[in-house]
Amino acid sequence: MNEQLITLTAPAKLTLSLRVTGIRPDGFHLIDAEMVTLELADELVIDPTGDGLEISGKFAGELGINDQVLAKNLVSRALKLAGRTAHVTVTKNIPSGGGLGGGSADAAAILRWAGFTDLVAAAKLGADISFCIVGGRARVSGIGEIVKPLEVAQRQITLVVPPFGVSTPAVYKAFDELTDSCRQKLIHSGVNDLEPAAIKVEPQLETWKKKIFDATGVEPTLAGSGSTWWLDGRFENLADQLPDATVITTQLR
Repeated sequence: MNEQLITLTAPAKLTLSLRVTGIRPDGFHLIDAEMVTLELADELVIDPTGDGLEISGKFAGELGINDQVLAKNLVSRALKLAGRTAHVTVTKNIPSGGGLGGGSADAAAILRWAGFTDLVAAAKLGADISFCIVGGRARVSGIGEIVKPLEVAQRQITLVVPPFGVSTPAVYKAFDELTDSCRQKLIHSGVNDLEPAAIKVEPQLETWKKKIFDATGVEPTLAGSGSTWWLDGRFENLADQLPDATVITTQLR
């Protein structure tokens, strides 16, 4: 048994609300968001004497793992940013492509282990990583590097992850392509400015929003750029009513 192995927890993040407040000359979007850490988490095992990356677990298959994917994985990039080497085994418990920050959470776990605290640099690696380093509940602004902790209020959350992912870059591109008048009409009508653009990119999202409402009587909220929809509270038998989705009941960490 290798006594040098280190086990880390990488909790998922949930974006409860999201405003897009502008765009910088370098193309990064400015946001004003409320994010929380969930009990749902990936697990990382680090061997500081080794090198390389392995990904396994329930949702590993969705990543299409190969050498090219592993090289671009946020864990590999986080190790490079921190100037560290290690062999990392990731067990994926967070659905991939659902907007729950699984990759960002894994990268943040690596940066915490490495003692890397530069939130500005971390945000350039991935917009959610700075929040995932801090965790808890926070108001997040700038391009994600400004994280102001808020008091955590315990609550249960039900996540509904449809059987498809949504590309975050594609959603922001669609948001940028909305005309000014159309953007002003569509955004600020709910708690997530990206919802109209996300539905434009992936029309199935609207179908799933209706499915969830029909099953619960509650209108769900899109998590970030999707594809996850979330609801406050626990909904018994929802997984049976939506067999094609991944339904997870969790709580704030």
